Amino acid sequence: MKNTNIKSLVAALAAAFLTTAAFAGPAPAGVPKDYPLTKCVVSDEKLGEHGKPVKVTSEGTDVWLCCKGCIKDFNKEPAKFVKVVKDAQAKAKK
Repeated sequence: MKNTNIKSLVAALAAAFLTTAAFAGPAPAGVPKDYPLTKCVVSDEKLGEHGKPVKVTSEGTDVWLCCKGCIKDFNKEPAKFVKVVKDAQAKAKK
């Protein structure tokens, strides 16, 4: 019976984790609901934590940053950060 309880607990925890991972919460003000990330690709800070998120566009892709201060670092390697967004978009479509 112990084995069954452990299996049930593991299944419940896995379901809770997957539900939480799939639902990242509401998008911060100004960020489209379909934007696949909740954190800044430059600083890894939560979007909206440092005021209104900032949108930059590179290679035809909109990228949301946590603040204006991240624009300088974004511009150093825009392709790197665009790839992160595109990968997240592809993963969200699956």
